[in-house]
Amino acid sequence: MARIRCDFFSEALGLGTAMTVLLPERSSAGIGMAGGATAGDPPVLYLLHGLTDDDTIWARRTAIERYVAPLGLAVVMPQVARSFYTDETHGNRYWTFLSEELPEVCRSFFRLSQRREDTFVAGLSMGGYGAMKWALRQPDRFAAAASLSGALNVAHRRKHPIKPMDPDVWHTVWGDREVADADDDTVALVGRAGDDLPALYVACGTEDFLYDDSTRFVEAARRHGVPVTVDFSPGDHDWAYWDAKIQDVLAWLPLTATVVGASVTDHAGSISHPLP
Repeated sequence: MARIRCDFFSEALGLGTAMTVLLPERSSAGIGMAGGATAGDPPVLYLLHGLTDDDTIWARRTAIERYVAPLGLAVVMPQVARSFYTDETHGNRYWTFLSEELPEVCRSFFRLSQRREDTFVAGLSMGGYGAMKWALRQPDRFAAAASLSGALNVAHRRKHPIKPMDPDVWHTVWGDREVADADDDTVALVGRAGDDLPALYVACGTEDFLYDDSTRFVEAARRHGVPVTVDFSPGDHDWAYWDAKIQDVLAWLPLTATVVGASVTDHAGSISHPLP
């Protein structure tokens, strides 16, 4: 894999920002890790960070580079501060940055597939919320979306904040705006979603302080007939859980592009034969 820390100017934000990007590299000589690539432009996973983190966190706290190397999958990890991936009332236009500017910037800098079936989004905590909101508001962009320990019920959390989601965060992001039943309410969004949605995946540890948020989201999806792959199992709001679950997400993604030049490790940990 090629790993790039990309500093660039954002027109939407009016300031310099950054993203960390992993790009597939076909290789076999590296000790301990082979790399695969697709024949054409690679599929891409937008991988979103949580409230207290930045664009580097997934690469520092997990082995995401090793996990995606045999898949021929590019990974884009943007930086959005504590914005909840939202155009903030008292801040900046992070939803516009994420949903409009970022994909165009990535395509101008890197060779990435533009096909819906090759485009995915996932995230943890605040990033799980961002991933679901993006997929539900722009379903024609993604083939699949995954939330790990997501803050999926922000209308409820705004009235009942939990640290580190202190009241200042809610004031900065939403001010006096009503969140319930609006375009930033993922529970409402899944209730009025159309038929042509991406595949959805929700995982959360049963000891996680955001467990109720995920269960309420799933209940709303089921009430409205929206299919969701659900993984509620023991775990807390920590990197041991997310490092394990991102591997499950990668195994679940509906990757269709043919990968050449790598051996594939499946989610159970066994090694298959090299791909042709």
